[in-house]
Amino acid sequence: MRSFRLSMVPVGLALTAGLFLSGCANTPKDATAGWSPEKIYSEARDEANAGAWDKAIGYYEKLEGRAAGTVLAQQAQIDKAFAQYKTGDKIQAIATLDRFIRLHPTSPAIDYAIYLKGLVNFNDNLGLFSFITRQDLSERDQKAAKDSFEAFRELSSRFPESKYSPDARQRMTHIVNSLAAYEVHVARYYASRGAHVAAINRAQQAIADYQGVPAIEEALAILVSSYNAMGMSALSNDAKRVLEKSFPQSDYLKSEGAVKNARGWRLW
Repeated sequence: MRSFRLSMVPVGLALTAGLFLSGCANTPKDATAGWSPEKIYSEARDEANAGAWDKAIGYYEKLEGRAAGTVLAQQAQIDKAFAQYKTGDKIQAIATLDRFIRLHPTSPAIDYAIYLKGLVNFNDNLGLFSFITRQDLSERDQKAAKDSFEAFRELSSRFPESKYSPDARQRMTHIVNSLAAYEVHVARYYASRGAHVAAINRAQQAIADYQGVPAIEEALAILVSSYNAMGMSALSNDAKRVLEKSFPQSDYLKSEGAVKNARGWRLW
């Protein structure tokens, strides 16, 4: 029995060694093994400039680990977030930015990180522009728009002198106008189908949440028409007085049926 065991030991070792060597042979070689952090970053930038975002992300991730604790690693992290944004991977981009903001709160790039976080969730096809292609805002789109607004508001509040703040404020205005337009769009939809209670609720919600935006004019017109359709003349007259005071030149005041004019503005 002893000789049997002894004879089996070298065979087992040989098999183990063979498997190990086979595994090593199949392991892909890291082309960046001998590169300096600066060379890795240079390659990452070249790939990004060429639009090869996935390759750039791979280099940035290597650099984060190899140059951990350095300014270059911070730069790689925030550049990676932008590359993830460009590939359409919004979830990963936001996760990368949240990590950067948490780990580097005093970084000179913190204002850019917050701005980029707003940009990732920003959709310039919101609101009336989406209605042209019949792509209304979904609940998910609204959440993304509100998250974008919050990031831009944080940037404008914390870093009012940042070079990114003027653009952030413009985007905030666009988001508010778009969200209000969507609420009014839904109210108009309900009113056109005779669901006046629902129309009134959405129009009132728009007025309460988005004061001072252009869409409020139509929201008031919908209140006038819907209250009137329900036989609530006192409330209809109240809404009309507010419409007259807020928008004295409104086209909705030029006819008896305010929503008729509103429907006339539809793009399909």
